[in-house]
Amino acid sequence: MNESNPVVCRLWRGDAVEAIHRGAWVCVDTTGAVVAGVSDPLQPVFPRSASKSFQALPLVTTGAADAFGFDAGDLALAMASHSGEAIHVERVLASLERLGLTEDDLQCGPQQPIAAWSNQTKRRASNNCSGKHVGFLAVARQLDTDPVRYLDPHGAVQAAVRAAVLSLTGVDEADLGQATDGCSAPTFRLPLARLAEGIARVADPVGTSPEVAAACERMTAAAAAHPELVGGTRHRFDTDLLRVSSGRLFSKVGAEGAFVVGVVGAGVGYAFKVDDGNERALAPLIIDVLVAAGHLTSAERAGLTEWDDRVRTNWDGLEIGHLEVVAIS
Repeated sequence: MNESNPVVCRLWRGDAVEAIHRGAWVCVDTTGAVVAGVSDPLQPVFPRSASKSFQALPLVTTGAADAFGFDAGDLALAMASHSGEAIHVERVLASLERLGLTEDDLQCGPQQPIAAWSNQTKRRASNNCSGKHVGFLAVARQLDTDPVRYLDPHGAVQAAVRAAVLSLTGVDEADLGQATDGCSAPTFRLPLARLAEGIARVADPVGTSPEVAAACERMTAAAAAHPELVGGTRHRFDTDLLRVSSGRLFSKVGAEGAFVVGVVGAGVGYAFKVDDGNERALAPLIIDVLVAAGHLTSAERAGLTEWDDRVRTNWDGLEIGHLEVVAIS
């Protein structure tokens, strides 16, 4: 957290500010040049699940996806923080069966589904990261390494993941921090601008190898075709950005106020971080930044009303305040 980060959002109650959210955002092109943003673009952040497209890259480049029959939906789920609905859990279980594995082989831990409306129970397959873990297990099978070690930071699977992160983001090996995520997988710490650079390359893989470019194009196409598998069928902002833009805005949320958007074919990527981790500020900030940059049309914005309502009302429907976005330029 950077203590000099500006206020990016204010919550007003009546005519007084009740709460503020500090943070930063940056737009970077595929050469690594900063195009726009606020605050220090080199401040280090944990992108958490916002980096799942980086972590899924070896699933394609090693040949594991093709070897084990992963279709576009399976690939979308490998990049997901899914809501734990039946469409997610059933696909996870089917992929495990093709790998000759079971739900017990998932090391992500059991989780109550994010979706309160889901009829699924607390289990490993309903963990929001289970699709990513299935992808890791497929890579383990493809590399002929012990699936039990698929989360080992020094094992073959996570070595391939770390190499993908370094390649896409341009971060030096010595500057890539590492810790343990909520799902027990390694998670990385890197400069905000390098996170944006990485998602810019996923969305527009110019200058990468033909193998990586084909994999990135396949991943963004999968997310475009199956936005509901990236997040869920209801109340998921990354899913809705994918949906309203027909996949042009390759978006992914991460825990604690992290978010990325790659503009497919445009050569730019965005990385956002709200310091206090409160998601209340994220969607309005992202919408305003993308609109100001011309990357979100008025018609697309109209499809995001659930996320774009700045008026605050109480339980009786009385207007009591509003949300104000600042620091968009």
